[in-house]
Amino acid sequence: MKQFQYTRVLTQQSAIEAIAKPGTKIIAGGTNLIDLMKRGVTAPDKLVDINQLPLKTITATKTGLHLGALALNSVVSENSLVLQKQPLLSMALKAGASPQLRNMATVGGNMMQRTRCTYFYDTTMPCNKRAPGTGCGALEGINRMHAIFGTSEQCIAVNPSDMSVGLAALDAVAIIAGKKGERRIPFTEFHRLPGDHPELDNRLAAGEMIVGVEIPDNNFAKNCYYLKVRDRQSYAFALVSVAAALEISNGTIKQARLAMGGVAHKPWRLFDAEKSLIGKPATEDSFKQAAQIAMQGAKGYQYNSFKLKLAPATITEALKHAAGLV
Repeated sequence: MKQFQYTRVLTQQSAIEAIAKPGTKIIAGGTNLIDLMKRGVTAPDKLVDINQLPLKTITATKTGLHLGALALNSVVSENSLVLQKQPLLSMALKAGASPQLRNMATVGGNMMQRTRCTYFYDTTMPCNKRAPGTGCGALEGINRMHAIFGTSEQCIAVNPSDMSVGLAALDAVAIIAGKKGERRIPFTEFHRLPGDHPELDNRLAAGEMIVGVEIPDNNFAKNCYYLKVRDRQSYAFALVSVAAALEISNGTIKQARLAMGGVAHKPWRLFDAEKSLIGKPATEDSFKQAAQIAMQGAKGYQYNSFKLKLAPATITEALKHAAGLV
């Protein structure tokens, strides 16, 4: 690890001014950034500690729920407002990482975490995300954990966040601050697909930082579920995960929200499958039909083609749990 400078800021404005300088990174919990620095994947010249900023609050607003960017994953997952209004988010958070990591990881840091692709972490291997132009080792390599949606010839890595899958399903909005003030980005647009620039994970511009997330009020608290399929029950990244939320009236689906993890470079929202469920009975047959619609455009690779069967089965099972059928 190369030597770096460290500074602690006390105001949001000073943080924004500090990160405007090239080679500077924000640090909060550090649960991903420190690993990347140890492995030589990233080598910032300066770290800006923002833990003293007043961004830890979880509050109800007139239209929804506000999460500060520095709210800890463990705190958010057990917060009474979250459990009452947005239990799907709590389920997603509890499915991620270990209790020790959730006690350090923040909302903003979780959104910013980078892929766990082994070729990205191994600096001796080609990786367009880590070193643009070197190639993608996963394309012809061991790609069992990799994407089946939204891939490109440049990258087939997946986003590792469970929290982000839940927030994508809940129509959350990311609140971003920079020198020009604040702006809002729909959560489904915050993360990027790889395209020709897989080194770009999200829509943050230089000198901007996440200051919060807002989740609009909804009627999904009663019928929601987060299902994560992984190699082991604890501390493992998703092979496939599904965030499912339904609004059901007299056995008929009025609204539906679906997002997947472990299948794309970003949380993968299933808009067409959602639309197919509206007005349908909350039955296994309806859910199976939606799951097939969700798989349009999916493409498997040598070692991950099993996801083409696992993904629709996981969607169906998550919807059955959300509807109370199991």
